[in-house]
Amino acid sequence: MTDAALIGGVTAPDLHVMTYNIRRRVPTLRPGSPDKWDTRKLLLRRLLAAEQPTLLGAQEALVDQVDFVAAALGPHYRWVGRGRHAAGTDEHNPIFYDSRRLQLTTWQQRALSSTPHAHGSRSWGNLTRRVVVSAAFTDLATGARLLAFNTHFDHISWRSRLTSAAFITSLVNSALAAEPDATIVVTGDLNATVDSAVYRRLTGEGVLRDTWLLAAERLTPQWGTFSGYRRLRKGGARIDFVLVGPGVTVTSTGINAARFDGRAASDHEPVQAVLRPARFSAGGQSG
Repeated sequence: MTDAALIGGVTAPDLHVMTYNIRRRVPTLRPGSPDKWDTRKLLLRRLLAAEQPTLLGAQEALVDQVDFVAAALGPHYRWVGRGRHAAGTDEHNPIFYDSRRLQLTTWQQRALSSTPHAHGSRSWGNLTRRVVVSAAFTDLATGARLLAFNTHFDHISWRSRLTSAAFITSLVNSALAAEPDATIVVTGDLNATVDSAVYRRLTGEGVLRDTWLLAAERLTPQWGTFSGYRRLRKGGARIDFVLVGPGVTVTSTGINAARFDGRAASDHEPVQAVLRPARFSAGGQSG
């Protein structure tokens, strides 16, 4: 029996985009901890096998976890990204994509630092190395262009988060200048809420827009996206986002609070959205 999907597979021209902090595997836990990877990974596989997003921006994935997610999604999925340390080790922020729909044309990883092309560099006050992965695709079904950015902002330094937001905004503006008709998607765990200066820096110019606010239909309540394996709360804080660029229509969205016998696959809930590129929508949406 297949688990029920919140969204599941979609048909062209729609795109199913997901952001998901899968929670890095940690070596030492108390007995019975809900954070145990050997237990969680089975739940993660069930969720991803049901949802089958066209594109998934993941966070906190160690090398073996990247491989596990790829296998859980299926043999037609590919991914790009590397570890955040200079040697390419430690956590990845990979972009997974369905190769039946999306053809990769280029990708790049930058450090969230004052020297973005120096792998493993850090600055702006973050003690942990942070990165953004960008990838450009051609939709094999429609010919439309998709430019995706996936990131994970620092959890301690507000200055790092704010500067990272400005950097992402500059990357998006440059991408749009080069390909003004492309669909822009930004996925990530921002470690910041909608009331923050970080969120305002990303969305204040009106170029990037929040799919939760744009969606014609919300499939779930507004759950807090970081549950920490605790009881879900309606109206909780959203710190994980799918943002989109100009002209994109958001037909539906949801915060996937799937539980399997009361257990969660991660301490974060995935955020999902169904997008329709501007050229296939009735004038797109404004936000």
